[in-house]
Amino acid sequence: MAYVCLKYECRAPAETTSESLAHIYDTALAQIAWVDSLGFPVTVNFCEHHGSEDSYVPSPMLLAAAAARVTRNVRLQVNALVPFLDPLRLAEDLAVLDQLSHGRAEVLLLGGYLQSEFTMFGADPADRGRLMEECVSTLKQAWTGEAFSFRGRPARIRPVPLQKPHPTLVMGGSSPAAAKRAAREGDAFVGGVTSLNPIYAEECRRLGRTPRFQAEMAHGFLFVSDEPESDWTRIAPYCLYETNAYARWHQSASVDAIFSTALDADTLRAQGTYRVMRPEEVIAAAPALAANDAYILHPLVGGMDTDTSWRLLRNFFGQVAPHVPLNTL
Repeated sequence: MAYVCLKYECRAPAETTSESLAHIYDTALAQIAWVDSLGFPVTVNFCEHHGSEDSYVPSPMLLAAAAARVTRNVRLQVNALVPFLDPLRLAEDLAVLDQLSHGRAEVLLLGGYLQSEFTMFGADPADRGRLMEECVSTLKQAWTGEAFSFRGRPARIRPVPLQKPHPTLVMGGSSPAAAKRAAREGDAFVGGVTSLNPIYAEECRRLGRTPRFQAEMAHGFLFVSDEPESDWTRIAPYCLYETNAYARWHQSASVDAIFSTALDADTLRAQGTYRVMRPEEVIAAAPALAANDAYILHPLVGGMDTDTSWRLLRNFFGQVAPHVPLNTL
């Protein structure tokens, strides 16, 4: 048994697409609404980056709010790059999102890693750990609806979230310190690399807490196809763009992550980060998956063309999802 996560970056690279960003947003929302109508347990993750030439979505909260109004079932998980955000405004925005979505909001708190973003917002990377802990503490205090003190100032947040005691606080990171912080402060952990999961789980056990974490990406970023060879040829340019974009970012920041530089489609395919599989292959592998393994779907990777994106998404939910056990993280 595994869970399903749809990842939306909503970027429009000139190298791979001629579609407008507005059209990409429209497609994302249409896909999310369609998946929601099917009734499967699904989490939709809205990513965040800033100042990217390909217009990588900088305001996932707005996109999630739009998705809230066209859905009734899926979980809406918003990435939040903590060093660039005011915790009080984050508390307010998430509370409103939770009310808008009738209690389906989650937040994935991240420390960030791109120096250009720290420079843009006047933040210091050395403060990430402190700001993460402050943010979690502030959100929990804020969502009681009672008066409290924030950085020496009186504060009170209304409305409060619909979920009690509060929306799920998932914490991310790419270091052992981040994994241990998530065990102490958060409700769940999504690590940049799976080698951090044992560190997180051990710290949870030491603290008497139940570990809750994303284990393996069962098939990397998964695309389900009846014709894997021809579809790999179609999607490879989009995947190549993304892996190389992330690899440049990660290398500049000395971050360990799943993305590696690839010069061509064959090299990328061998890396296994993106996999195009037949429905029967995915179904056959399902019994071996752990409950916290994940099917990660990336329908608009690198600005993928709309027709291919829709077809591969429909393949998963039409030919795989009805035949494998699914849950939520």
